[in-house]
Amino acid sequence: MPAIARACGPRSCGEGQAGVCLSCITAYTGIIMLQLTQQFKALSEDVRLQILALIFRHGELCVCEVERFLEISQSKASRHLRYLLNAGLLQDRRDGLWVYYHPAEPTREEQRTLLEMLRRVLADVPVPEVAGELDEMRAKRCHPAAAPREVAPSRSKVSS
Repeated sequence: MPAIARACGPRSCGEGQAGVCLSCITAYTGIIMLQLTQQFKALSEDVRLQILALIFRHGELCVCEVERFLEISQSKASRHLRYLLNAGLLQDRRDGLWVYYHPAEPTREEQRTLLEMLRRVLADVPVPEVAGELDEMRAKRCHPAAAPREVAPSRSKVSS
């Protein structure tokens, strides 16, 4: 069993004692069960499963990529990514203005097993084939001069 943060303090457990008291075991089990509950709730939505399948295939995605590939709104993509992040299934990294989401680095054996199982199960889930489009989007983001710019119509004053 991994190290347990003592919920009852050293007096109940006794410093240097070989075992851990029932209060500490109960507290640790409660934490694990809460985390597993959050993770399984996160997996109960089909859009989140599609997001995970895309991220497992492509390593990491940002909100705008999820939005585009799954044809959902930006707010919906953000909400689902945040839910997966809060459940401990994804991690994020910031690159300038962009936030990229990637599979979480497991901190417990239960989490490692769950992520490995999800990767295997979702490998066969049909998701949009986006590799070429993903490269194109990222190239434009990294080199904005190469991307065509939209020119706003000029507002000219009409003199009388």
